[in-house]
Amino acid sequence: MTARRSIEVPGFSHGKQPIPAASRVGNIVMTGGIYGLDPETGLIPDDVGQQAELMFENLQRIVEAAGAGLERIVKMTVYVKVPEARDAVNKHWLVAFPDPASRPARHTFQNDHLPANMLVQCDVIAVLDGA
Repeated sequence: MTARRSIEVPGFSHGKQPIPAASRVGNIVMTGGIYGLDPETGLIPDDVGQQAELMFENLQRIVEAAGAGLERIVKMTVYVKVPEARDAVNKHWLVAFPDPASRPARHTFQNDHLPANMLVQCDVIAVLDGA
């Protein structure tokens, strides 16, 4: 059995919660909640477009730290606090996954309980080559 490994990246955390950015076992990577935290300031901007952009940037850094890339993501779940966040997510989704024949599955839920000024959050499942 392959040991589980926590994945962390500089400038991203779940605050005081003892939760890694992601976890990897063998060739499977699952993230925790990835959100628009600015790694330079440690703050979440109020603008939903900036949050979506930072969410995708953080996502890319995290899956790369796990040994993958965005092309290895098979499922993404997105949580939005406000309906207009979906447009911001879609804008960056098309940049991250430009080929309509090669996009991960996605499910989007409205979550009125995202903390503080967080307007968008995601989690993903990625499958790497080999074990």
